[in-house]
Formats: sequence, structure tokens, C-alpha cells
Amino acid sequence: MNKRFTTFIIAIACIYIHVIAQNSEYIFVSPIGREVNDGSKNNPFGDIVSALNKAKKSKKKNITIYLREGKYYLSNTLEIKSSDFKDKRIAISAYPLESVTISGGKLLSTEWKKYKKDIWVSSVDEKLFDQLYINGKKCILARYPNYTPNVIFNGTAEDALSSSKIKKWKDPSRGYIHAMHSGQWGDMHYEIINKRGNELIYKGGFQNNRPSDLHKKYRFVENIFEELDGKEEWFYNQELRKLYYIPLENEELKNSKVEISYLSELIKILGDEDSPLRNITISNIRFENTRRTFMESYEQLMRSDWCIHRGAAIFLENTENCIIKNCEFTNLGGNALFISKYNFNDTILSNHFYHIGASAICVVGDTSSVRSGLLNYNKSMSYEQINKTPGPANMMYPRECLIEDNLIHNIGQVEKQVAGVQIQIAAQISVRHNSIYQVPRAGINIGDGAFGGNIIEWNDVFDTVLETSDHGAFNSWGRDRFWNPERGTMDKLVKQYPYLILLDARYTNIIRNNRFKCDHGWDIDLDDGSSNYHIYNNVCLQGGIKLREGFYRTVENNIIINNSFHPHVWFEQSGDRFERNIVMQKYYPIALNGWGESVDYNFFTTTEDLKQAQTNHTDLHSISGTIHFTDALKGDYSITRECKAFSIGFENFPMKRFGVYSTLLKEKAQRPSFPILTTDYNTSLAKEIDWLDGKVRLVEGMGDRSAYGLPDEKGVIITHVDNKGILFQAGIQKGDVIRFINKEEITSFNTLISSTRKDQWTGKLQIIIFRNQKEKRVEITLREN
Repeated sequence: MNKRFTTFIIAIACIYIHVIAQNSEYIFVSPIGREVNDGSKNNPFGDIVSALNKAKKSKKKNITIYLREGKYYLSNTLEIKSSDFKDKRIAISAYPLESVTISGGKLLSTEWKKYKKDIWVSSVDEKLFDQLYINGKKCILARYPNYTPNVIFNGTAEDALSSSKIKKWKDPSRGYIHAMHSGQWGDMHYEIINKRGNELIYKGGFQNNRPSDLHKKYRFVENIFEELDGKEEWFYNQELRKLYYIPLENEELKNSKVEISYLSELIKILGDEDSPLRNITISNIRFENTRRTFMESYEQLMRSDWCIHRGAAIFLENTENCIIKNCEFTNLGGNALFISKYNFNDTILSNHFYHIGASAICVVGDTSSVRSGLLNYNKSMSYEQINKTPGPANMMYPRECLIEDNLIHNIGQVEKQVAGVQIQIAAQISVRHNSIYQVPRAGINIGDGAFGGNIIEWNDVFDTVLETSDHGAFNSWGRDRFWNPERGTMDKLVKQYPYLILLDARYTNIIRNNRFKCDHGWDIDLDDGSSNYHIYNNVCLQGGIKLREGFYRTVENNIIINNSFHPHVWFEQSGDRFERNIVMQKYYPIALNGWGESVDYNFFTTTEDLKQAQTNHTDLHSISGTIHFTDALKGDYSITRECKAFSIGFENFPMKRFGVYSTLLKEKAQRPSFPILTTDYNTSLAKEIDWLDGKVRLVEGMGDRSAYGLPDEKGVIITHVDNKGILFQAGIQKGDVIRFINKEEITSFNTLISSTRKDQWTGKLQIIIFRNQKEKRVEITLREN
């Protein structure tokens, strides 16, 4: 590059910078500013609304609102609308190197006095609220049973609605009932209106799109005064304007900072249908303390299991080129961030979501976009009724948005039909390099086939489906136009009119280069009708891969640790392919009408599992052999040169790029635990292994046969039982011999682990043991509350 050209480039850059500067304005806000100030750096406004009002009037095109250090309590939701900011670029950010919080809460003035026993009371002049924080710590709304962390709903009880309980409640109105769906497919919530005798009158249950009776065991009640009996519990009597609280030992209340949740939404970025709002950036801000929304309006989302509250701490609708980056979302009662209806090219980048009441990120279009859209699982259309035009009916859905480098954990703390990232009625959404864990249901969920083209890559998703069941770390549904709840009807429909299958699922969804782990289901679960997927280069750490009653899925070059392939209820001509995958157990087919286009060229870790697969006339070119991973205990599942898997076409893929990549989030992010390989359980080095909360060893030799009165040398012997664990509760004793689990004969550590994991999401293991030379049947409840 010659000197003259370089000089020209520098001159152009200088002119550009000058033009930008001439067309830019900076507005400042500070908690110690004043409304009458001019918003300059030395005379900042005292509230964000004043800054937005100045930005509306400004003739500049590029406006940055800098928030100086401190906490901003909003009295109303901030609204940024097309009518106010058309053709302007608005940025709202913390001032560099300063810490800023926007809160939906309100500070209370309290004067605590002893009420009785351990209960303290203060007069508070507020309307009803349902979240309380003392010195920044969330307190527990009076409940039964008392709060127990790390179990379903933080504690449930079968007698939560018993007449003996209800009899003690003088006035349970405004109390809440929370319960799991009877199939544990999410949750339902109710508000108590009154009681008649020893029966409650209540309303609700609309939060699940496949409603059911309340789960008989997994239920609890809260916001009832008579249940105020535990440390850090509280209750507010609106009529008396009295706040009651039970402090911890030595907790000082006199000068404590008391906050309540006041708003359900903090910022709404709203465009018009014919005039989208563009170029809004929000960065480097902490958002906290919004109200719970489980009793607000919900809408059905096609025929998935989801109903949803279309609201969040930050809500975007009808927008383009908007960015939310480097923000922190915490202590929120409902959804954290919602991209609603039409949105194009929005970016959610490098944010931290944790302690969230519902979902972290929702990307959800309008149901009017789906032709022949049905909202209830049991509804269907005849061929004549179905609209045959492919694709969306209008533009009211998100597309080409990016969700990247976000840390998401400890969500669904109030609601359970949630996801780290929820996508429904959307197209071409990229979800990459996110770390998602500690969630009650899916880490990432795609709710239907409309309209595909989503790319899910480089995510680290684990500790999922912790409080529900029959789901996946990645989960999808595809109950699109062709789908019918009557299987026989659907079989005939798609056989006669196969073009119906892709009328909604227009583009291929790609799931690649992820690491998944599911606790009570499948690592990748493509449920009812999910179609048009390409799944490759994923590490599945526990639950395997399930494909149910869909079409055109290609699953290749995946590593399935200690599990296998679960094809369920396939169509006769599904077009599915399962090739060049590493599996470590036999397949688990259910009700197949065919084995798709190709199930072959896979690598099995035992000859027995391969031979069993070949009895179904699959895997004619598949092979078996010893698996050789580089360092399985540290999560490096690259296979080494001596492994035969290369000969069937398997290719290694990177193992160190899963999850978030920004330095700050990477330092905070957890990693999954890596399991001992089932192939290692049966080596001479593994004489005894951990199983559930006990230890077991293999039956070995005639000595064991004689000592335990066994007919053969099959089974495992219990060598240790934790006296507080689920084995002990089920009546399992040291010296018992496990012979069968759910009718599967236990012949090795491998079959013990596989049979346990296969049924782990159901929560029940039917076990046959030998004790005192006699056979005995025992049931173990894996999901004890």
C-alpha cells in the first residue's frame, strides 16, 4: 500500500469519525442526579425516564445514555417505542468501569417488633406482594412443607391439601397451590379464593398446555399465615398492613435493607408492525427483582406442551438489529428476556442469567404466523381442512437472531415448564457457545417445526430435567400440520400425502458440536413429529439420543457415552439415518414400523450389542471393539489411533470449545461431571463401584454362589448402604444381591448402570433381590422428595 493511498484512507476515517461525533449525543443519569438537571456529565438526571425524554427531543441520530454507578429503582416499566425513536440509534449502558443495577423492586421502611415466639412484625403500607428480600437475600414465603433445597419445588408433601391442614387455616384466600403435572410434564399453579368447610376453592392450572390433575405427591402451598413456622419465612397481611418474618439466629433487623418485588417488566422495546424499532443497544447493566408472573395471562403455543406468559424483565417486539450484551439478570420472578413476534437480526450476547423464576431467553413468534395452526394437543384437522400453502402466513415471528456466549443456570425456580433457551414459531435462530445448567426441564427447547433453520452449536448443557421427566437436555416437538394425535390417522395421511410433512418445517434444524447431559430423560430428545434435523458431532454424556415419530432426521458422528440410540414409534418411510455414531449400549427401539433409510456404519463397544442390533437387519456394516478415548475422565472423548471406529468413517471433532468463551463468564461457568465408562466397570481394576447412594461388587465364583444361595454367578452384591439414602429407605440391605432391574437381568456392572439409567426419568426401579437365599421384590424411588 503506497503512502498516498494510506493518507487517503486515514483522511476518510477522520471525516467519518467527525461526522459520527457531530451527529452524536451523550446523556448522563445518576442516582444522586436531579430531574431538573440538563443530563450533562456534570449535571446528570436523577432518573432514566428524564434521559429518555431528552433523547426523544434530540435531533441527533446516535444517542448514548450513560448510567453512573448505583441502583435505580423503577416506579414504572421503561418503554422505548418506534414513535419516539424512529431512525435513531439508542444505547443505554453503565458508564465504563462502573456497576449499575436496574431494579423492579421497592425499598420498604420498617420498624420491627417482636410478635410472638420467633416471629417479628412491622407495619408496611403496601399492596399485596409475593417476593421479599432482606439485605439482598431472598426470603421464603410462608409455606407447607417447609423449604428444603435441591428437591422438587424445594419441598413437597402429599398432605399439603389434606382436610386436616385446611381445617387449621383461618383465611387461606390469596394463598397459592403449586403442583407438578401428573406426568411431571411441567407444573401448574392456582390461587386460593376461599374455603368451604375443609375444602378449598381455587382457580388456575392454565400454565400447562396439556393440563392434568395435580400430582398426588409433588405439591405444596404458600402464602398462608398458619404455615409461618420456619427460619427466613415471611407473610404479609394486606388488610392489616402487617409484615411478619422469622429471622435467622443473630440476624439483626433494626437496620436491615428490606425490598419487595414491584414491577413484572423493567424495559419494553416496542416497534410497530409496519415500523420496526431498530438499533437499540442495552449493555453492562444488572437487572433484578421482578414480580412472579405464574398467575398472569398465559397463551397456548401450538400443540406443544407449552403455555407461556408473553412478558419478561426485558421484552422486545417488532424490532431489528437490537443488542442486549454483557448484562446480568438475577432474582427475577418470571422470564428474564423475551423476543416476541416479529424480530430480525437481534443479538443476545455474553449475558449472565441466574436465579430466574421462569425461562432465561424466549424467542417466540405469534401463533397467527402458522397456517392451519392448532393450539391444543388433542385437536386435529382432516386433509381437506389443512391449508396446503407452505411456510408462514405472515411475518410476525423472529428470524435470524443470535444467542451467543450466555451463562444460564438456576432457572425455573418458580415455574417448571421452562428452558434456558425456548424457541417457538421462529426461523434461523443461532444458539451457540452458551453454558446452561441447573434447570428443571430442558436446557434448549424447540416447541414446533415452524419454521426451522435453527443452528444449535457449541453449547454445554447439563444438569437438566432435574424436577420433571420424559424430556431432554435438548428437546423438541413437531406437532405441525401433518401431525395427528391418532397414530393410525396420521400414518395414512403422511403415506398418501408426504408433502404435508415439510409445509411448516421449511428449513433443516442443525444440532452440532454440543455437549449434552440429561438427568431424567434423553440428552437429545426429538419428540412427537420433530422433523427435518441434522444432528452431528455431539457428545451425549448420559441419556442418549431419542427420535420419535418424525421424518428426515440424519444423526451421524455423535459420541453416546454409557447409553445408546432410542428410536420410538417410527413411520414406515421416515427417511431417518443413524450412521457413524459411537454407542456404548444396545439400541432401545419402541413400536417401530420400519428402521428408516439407514441405520448402519456405527461403532459398538460390545459384540453382543452389535449382534442384537443386527437381528433387526440394521448395522450390517457396523463394527464392535474396544473404545479408546484420549482422556474420558477429563471430558476428552477424542478417539485415539488404535480405535477401530475410524474404519467406519467416524471423525474426531473438537472437545474444548463447548460453552461460553468470554473470560468473565468462563471463570464463573461450571462444567459437567464426567462419568466412569461402563466399559471400565468390568475391568480388573473395578472390583467395586458406586451405585446410587451405595456400593456394589460383582458376584464372583462358587464362594459367592454358596454364601448367597444363588443359582448362578449373575448379579451384583450390595457392599454398602447409606443409612439416610434412597436404598436404605427402600429397604435394601448390605449383603443383598441385585438380580433384575425392571425385568432386565443384571449380568455385569454395565447392565446395572444401563438398566438404572434407562428408567431413571420414570423415577421407579422394580428390583428383584436375593436375601437369605430367597427372592424378594423391592421398589426404589429415584426421585424421592
